[in-house]
Amino acid sequence: MNQETVAATRDFMLLLSPTPRGARLARLLAAEQLRSWGILSDAATQVIAELAANAATHGRVSGRNFQLTLNVVGDTLRVEVTDTRRERLPEAQHPCAEEESGRGLLIVESLADRWGVSSDVVPRKTVWAEITVPGL
Repeated sequence: MNQETVAATRDFMLLLSPTPRGARLARLLAAEQLRSWGILSDAATQVIAELAANAATHGRVSGRNFQLTLNVVGDTLRVEVTDTRRERLPEAQHPCAEEESGRGLLIVESLADRWGVSSDVVPRKTVWAEITVPGL
């Protein structure tokens, strides 16, 4: 690996409790990490918030944490949230206008360049999103 590739790659990882507090901490700590890397992206912060909230809400298993990983390679930020509810695969939904929740993955879909789900070692799954961040 050459010097430019090493300099352009950044990694950050957190283990958090699958609770509203854990999701909030994921958003706050990730936003601070992005700022330290010079990435000022409301879209990235919102994607992180939505994926962390989904892990805390739909991926929650008592006694098991979820993991937030951020990777920057070149001008692409990859956000990964891994939880231990592999049997609950996320799907973007189109809730009724009067429903108060259910739009998280639609938000991710609209803000990210691409997103998806990867199956890991049982019982884990990773929901990921990639965002191009120009000027890195």
